[in-house]
Amino acid sequence: MHIVWWIVVGLIAGWATGKLMRGSGYGVIMDIVVGIVGALIGGFIMRSLGFAGRGGMIYTILVAIGGAVLLTWIIRMVTGGRGGGRGDKDINIRRAA
Repeated sequence: MHIVWWIVVGLIAGWATGKLMRGSGYGVIMDIVVGIVGALIGGFIMRSLGFAGRGGMIYTILVAIGGAVLLTWIIRMVTGGRGGGRGDKDINIRRAA
């Protein structure tokens, strides 16, 4: 049951991050992966700052979104904004037209 929890949190965090970061995301599977890794990053940061990890579902999702936003920002900085997702192709097609 624990793995289902991580997938649900990852899905919600990945979707919300795609909306917050003005992109269409990386696809369902990669959005879940970004959300789960973001949850780990966010949890690590919050523990490092001295916050306990006992906040319930809303707290967990907010921490996961924060970590996923940070991860997405780092990915975009490293890749130069290339290969972000389906939205990038639309922009390139419009520029070419």
